Amino acid sequence: MNVFDFLAQAAAAAPTAPALHHHGRDTTYAEALALALRCAASLRAAGVAPGDRVGCLMHNHPEHWLAYQAIAAAGAILVSLNTRLAAAEQLMVLRHSGSVLLLHDADHQARAAELAPALPRGALAVASTLAATAPTPFAPTLAEAHTPAQLYYTSGTTGAPKGVVLTHDNVATHACTAVRELAITAADRWAHIAPMFHLADAWATFAVTHARGRHVFLPHFTAPGALDLLAAERVTITNLVPTMLNLMVAEPSARTRQYSLRVMLSGGAPIAPDVVRAILATFRCDYVQTYGMTETSPYLTLSLLKPELQRLPFEQQLLWKCKTGRAFDGVQLEVVDDAGRPVPPDGRTVGEIRVKGRTVTPGYWQNPEATAAAFDGEGFLRTGDLATIDAHGYVDIVDRKKDVIKTGGEAVYSVEVEHVLYSHPAVLECAVFGRPDPLWGERVVAAVVLRPGAAATAAELVAFVRERIAHYKAPKQVQFLPALPRTGSGKITKKALRELPHE
Repeated sequence: MNVFDFLAQAAAAAPTAPALHHHGRDTTYAEALALALRCAASLRAAGVAPGDRVGCLMHNHPEHWLAYQAIAAAGAILVSLNTRLAAAEQLMVLRHSGSVLLLHDADHQARAAELAPALPRGALAVASTLAATAPTPFAPTLAEAHTPAQLYYTSGTTGAPKGVVLTHDNVATHACTAVRELAITAADRWAHIAPMFHLADAWATFAVTHARGRHVFLPHFTAPGALDLLAAERVTITNLVPTMLNLMVAEPSARTRQYSLRVMLSGGAPIAPDVVRAILATFRCDYVQTYGMTETSPYLTLSLLKPELQRLPFEQQLLWKCKTGRAFDGVQLEVVDDAGRPVPPDGRTVGEIRVKGRTVTPGYWQNPEATAAAFDGEGFLRTGDLATIDAHGYVDIVDRKKDVIKTGGEAVYSVEVEHVLYSHPAVLECAVFGRPDPLWGERVVAAVVLRPGAAATAAELVAFVRERIAHYKAPKQVQFLPALPRTGSGKITKKALRELPHE
């Protein structure tokens, strides 16, 4: 299957159904198909050939959604650009991918002009392609299922960014599975709030289209703006990163709005149980934690409850809702020790998550060394995430393998410490990481952002942690910051925190 098939099929089956909604205006699926083909025709006229890479630099907007469709219709490969990167970083991605043209929105006109001289076909504004009139109907040139559909460049928190290849089969399989798993229907309204250049949101471009649901858009995230969109557009489902959700539920007016949500998804980072409680109280809907990677299209697990867990009292159900979740349908997931042996399903023994399945990338663009290093001898993708697994098959991530803090001969998992800090009433955001220490090997450090108007001292927070978990896990240093550094997808980046000046 080709990812463009979802739009073509939706337009054929439900031509008058609303596909896109923005600024009070609906675009039907038939109209969306015509616009996507018009954009594809413009790409072809600009010299884009099947198999070429086309950069995409846009905010969340119907134009971004149409670009995903049009690039596929032209038989090209979409190269998703993080809008928050510097020009030099974006240029590196365009050059490494061999992109021939940059498709951009009006907000990025100046940056596109800066990047265009380095590209064989220059830059093209999406608005101009949609306004163009094709002399004859455009016939899509659809790539084979096993060929690349999209390239996503990793954020670089673990080193030089790598271009993750996702094939049409990867993306289409994930979309079909997500519709089944999350019971997405034509009645659903999806809010594109997390950045569409990242798979935290981009997967829904195809899954919701497959279900013939409606897409609504928030070009720039603010907590009040996101809350307004959810209420005003009667959004039923969306996926946000925990940082966004934490800011949203902290808004004083968050619980006063009337929402239509049936489920709120979160992914991209672990989430504290207290934040989950606040989400349930604020939005009055179901909550599902998700976990995945760019390399897996993205979902690997969902914290949807199995039937035997749905019969438990609410407080016990919440324990599983706060876990990373059970395997996404079609994903073969194992938690293994250093020798590759599955760890006991006791909810305590820690191992690394490894996965197989049709949604897993075939590798990294023009990087056979990185591709070989990512897979083990049995063909499993090594995720680098450490977790436990219980008797029901639910995994719970405790840390990134590279982020485990070794202090005084003990291993400290940062997620455990972060969960305690998040339960302090003055803490809005936090991140725990290790720094070299001549005595302990590494010392536990916490970077903390306080809630507006709240106050707390470093000594108070350290004592708070020591009262709740083992003393050696408590931070030996607390840094107060106005905000935590993030990657383009909104994840907190501990690499940047380690590099901050400190005493």
